[in-house]
Amino acid sequence: MSVVTSKLRSPVKPMVESRAILCSTGNRFRVSKTEIAKKKPQQHPRVTKSPASENPPDSSVTSKSNFSASTDDSSSSSSSSERSSVKTANSGKTVTPSKRNGSVRKLNNVAAVAAVEDISPENPGPVKRCHWITPNSDPIYVLFHDEEWGVPVRDDKKLFELLVFSQALAELSWPSILHKREAFRKLFEDFDPSAIAQFTEKRLMSLRVNGCLILSEQKLRAVVDNAKSVLKVKQEFGSFSNYCWRFFNHKPLRNGYRYGRQVPVKSPKAEYISKDMMQRGFRCVGPTIIYSFLQVSGIVNDHLTACFRYQECNVETEKAPESPETETELDLHSP
Repeated sequence: MSVVTSKLRSPVKPMVESRAILCSTGNRFRVSKTEIAKKKPQQHPRVTKSPASENPPDSSVTSKSNFSASTDDSSSSSSSSERSSVKTANSGKTVTPSKRNGSVRKLNNVAAVAAVEDISPENPGPVKRCHWITPNSDPIYVLFHDEEWGVPVRDDKKLFELLVFSQALAELSWPSILHKREAFRKLFEDFDPSAIAQFTEKRLMSLRVNGCLILSEQKLRAVVDNAKSVLKVKQEFGSFSNYCWRFFNHKPLRNGYRYGRQVPVKSPKAEYISKDMMQRGFRCVGPTIIYSFLQVSGIVNDHLTACFRYQECNVETEKAPESPETETELDLHSP
């Protein structure tokens, strides 16, 4: 019995490491009292120890006492500002330091420098384009958007080329057409209507790329018929360009759409032009094809307003003289 009693009454060895003090900055470190006594004068040389700091209270009420001491004691302004800066770094909240502290001006200067760096032109944002251009788009397609699509065109050969490409969209995509562009120009005599109008059936069947027809037989025959119709239009209106632009009073139509879902695939004006062209012998010129032709030729500016090309395409470099007779005819036949 004596042996058991002695073991039960054996003194417990004191713990070398004390419990961490839970303060306003959180329970981040576990340090002993000796380390606190050594490091505290070096970190806060201006703070004078109070009786409360020599005998720290229980950890559950330490947080409240720290806040009351920082508000009551006016001599500990520097320590309170330091605690506020630590709290800002830990919690991410903005804490305004004391006005008496000389660090206010420094903090304001640092914030101003950071704001200038954020808006500096050395780091510009990505260029905004139309919705059909994505980061994965073909580079030749992006270049086509940035330099050609929506630019007003008034050259007859160029307009006829874009009309043929708009018809080819029923079978090919724009990137495929652009990659075969030089082949198109070579096979179609640089889109000269007078030369294409002389193509025979044998010549049409020879328009091949890598052994395959560049377009279907129906589209190839439509290109020849349209070339003949372009020649008739030139005799009546002076040029194919004058015929196309007269529907819009020789000025590009600026729609100003903000979102891609607002851009239509056809319009009442395109339906009217389609009917007029069919009456003149054009083929494969439905409203959707015509509206695509109006977009790519710059007769209609359908770049989104956020696209950087919208304002650039609004500046028309080539202005054709307006004819009073043409305007009167437009008013009579326009829907």
